[in-house]
Amino acid sequence: MPPFVFNEIKSGFYRDSVALMRISQDLIKMKSVEDAAVMMGTTANKKILADANLLIDKGKYAKNNDLLICVRAKNQSVGKEALRDAIKKLARPFTSELRSEARRPRSIRSAIKVNPDANFVLISVPGDFAAAEARKAINRGLNVMLFSDNVSAEDELSLKIDAREKGVLMMGPDCGTAIINGVPLGFANKVKRGRNGVVGASGTGIQEVTSLISQNGEGITHALGVGGRDLSEAIGGIATLMAIDKLEADPKTEQIILISKPPSEKVVTTLVERIKRSRKHYIVCFIGGADIKLPPNAQRVLTLKRAAEAALGGNAFKTNPFPKPSLTKNQSTIRGFYTGGTLAAEAQLLMQKAGLIVFSNVPVPGAQVLGHAKDTNQIIDFGEDEYTVGRPHPIIDPEIRRIPIQNAISNPNVGVVLVDIVIGYGAYHDPAEKLIGMLPECWDNTGPIVIASVTGTNEDPQNRLQQVKKLENAKIFVANSNADAVLAAIICVQK
Repeated sequence: MPPFVFNEIKSGFYRDSVALMRISQDLIKMKSVEDAAVMMGTTANKKILADANLLIDKGKYAKNNDLLICVRAKNQSVGKEALRDAIKKLARPFTSELRSEARRPRSIRSAIKVNPDANFVLISVPGDFAAAEARKAINRGLNVMLFSDNVSAEDELSLKIDAREKGVLMMGPDCGTAIINGVPLGFANKVKRGRNGVVGASGTGIQEVTSLISQNGEGITHALGVGGRDLSEAIGGIATLMAIDKLEADPKTEQIILISKPPSEKVVTTLVERIKRSRKHYIVCFIGGADIKLPPNAQRVLTLKRAAEAALGGNAFKTNPFPKPSLTKNQSTIRGFYTGGTLAAEAQLLMQKAGLIVFSNVPVPGAQVLGHAKDTNQIIDFGEDEYTVGRPHPIIDPEIRRIPIQNAISNPNVGVVLVDIVIGYGAYHDPAEKLIGMLPECWDNTGPIVIASVTGTNEDPQNRLQQVKKLENAKIFVANSNADAVLAAIICVQK
C-alpha cells in the first residue's frame, strides 16, 4: 500500500526552529509515521520536503512566512492524528520545560536591567531581525556573538564597523562556535584549558581543532568565532583583527591559531602585516587557500588535523588502521554528506590533492560547482544557508541527510559514503544513533563503505567514545579526524 502524505499550512505563523525540530521528532516517533517535518514554507524548504516525498499540491502554496506541517504515514488515520497532534502542540504558549523561561527578560534592554554588569550577548533570532538586535547590543557597549545566519553582507559590514568604533567584538553573523574563559557557546565542545587561542571564520573548523588539541593533551584559552564572511574582501577581516588584538592582550594565550576557508588576497596581506607585529607564535590554516609568505613567527598548515598537531609541537597524532575493502570496478566515487562547512572544504582539498575531481555545492578553489553532475565525487555541505532557511542547522537536526545517504547507498557507482558526526553543546543528542537509523536495512557494508569521523570530546554531553562505539558496532569505520576519514575514503576508491 502506498504511503499517505498530508500537509497543513498555518499562515503567518512563526515558532523557534528548535521548537519546530522537537515537534518534528515527536511526530516521527509516532507508530506508523514514516517521516514528518514542521518548517517554514520557503522555496528552499519546499524543495527539501519534495525531495523527501513530504510535499503535496496543497503544501506547494505555502509562502515564506507560513508554517508548513508535513506528515507521511502508512495509513490515513495515523497521518491525520499526527497533523492534529502537531497543531495542538503549536497552539501551546509554552511547553512545561519552557514555562520558567517566560519570566526571563524578553529583550536586550530588559536583560541589561536584570544584569547591568553584563558585557556579552548571544543573539539567535531569525535573520530578518538579527541585525537590528545586534545593533541594539553594540550601541549599549556589549560584545556580540551573532549566531543567526541569513544576514546580509551590508548589515554585517555596518555592524562590524560600529563595533570597532565602540571597541566591542562583533562575532558573526553565522558565528556558530566560541569558547570564552572555558565556557562553550553555540555549537562547541568541552575542552581542556591551556595556552592556545583560536580565531576562526569557521564553526566546525574551531570544533575540530580544539577537540583534537584537547584529546591529545593540551588546551584552549579562548576560541573566538568571527563568521564565515569575515575574511572576504567585502568585510575586510574586521572581526578577525579585533579578535587577534584580544588574544594578543591575554597573557595566558601563548600562540594563536587562525582557521578559515580561503580568504581574499587583500585580507591575507592585512593579516600578514598584523602577524609581523606580534610577539606570539601563529599557526595559519586557510583551507584551500593560495600559498602565503608568512613571517618567522608563523607557520602555515594545510589541514585542521595539522593545525592541532602543530599546536602540540608538530608530532603526528595516531590514526586508526584502515583495511582496504574489496569494491567492484564500478564503485569508484565518493559521496560526502557534511554538517560542517570547513570539514567539507577540507575533504575537497584532500581529494583534489589525491588527483580526484570533486563537485560541491560550496566548491573550494579547484573544485567544480555541483549542478546536475552525476556519478562523480560529490561533497555536500548541508550547513550552507540554502539548507538552513526556516529549519534547524543539521548539527541540531541531522534528518536532512537521510534521503541523500540512502540514495548514495543504493547507487551502484558509489564506493564510499563519507559523513561527519559533530557532537558537543547545541548538537543533536545522539547523532551516531541517528546516522545508523538512516542506513537502509539491506546495507551490510559490502558496499558502499560508510566512513565517519566524530568531532568532539569524551567530556561532551554525547561522549565521543560512546558515539564511536555505536558507529563501530554498526560496522561503520570511524577515523580519528576528518582528514583521516577522507584519506581512508580515497584509499577505497583508488584501485
